[in-house]
Amino acid sequence: MVLQPRPIAFSLAVVGFFTLSIVGTVVGLAPDTCCTRASIGALVVYGAVSAAVRAINMILTRAMIASQVNKDTSGENEN
Repeated sequence: MVLQPRPIAFSLAVVGFFTLSIVGTVVGLAPDTCCTRASIGALVVYGAVSAAVRAINMILTRAMIASQVNKDTSGENEN
């Protein structure tokens, strides 16, 4: 089962945006500063999560392929 990077990254980016917005508001930053920093933070989170999910997918795919190759080669040795 391959994970879909976009929905996961988008959800975490939205959470990151609102978290950074709330933190900026609590600290007392101007609204435009909060929005700018939260937007940049959301883009960074989106990129980082997308890269992480793609790496996880690559690792899982290689593990599944290796498992199938090992299963096929072990079946040939029994004959």
